[in-house]
Amino acid sequence: MSTSPLYQYRKDNGLTLEALAAKFGVQKAAVWKWERNKVPADKALAVEDVTGISRHDLRPDIFGKPEDAS
Repeated sequence: MSTSPLYQYRKDNGLTLEALAAKFGVQKAAVWKWERNKVPADKALAVEDVTGISRHDLRPDIFGKPEDAS
């Protein structure tokens, strides 16, 4: 299983589940679930805004893969 980009962001920034959850106004259990499954489609843009993680990386099944820059 690969590490989710949200989990990696949280660890790289030294954030607890509680601290990251507070940024989205949700319970820590929600963030825990997002890290293990998928960020809900209706939260993907908010997660992108707060973390800088592309919606394409968070939910390629909805937003598609990012275009190759080359």
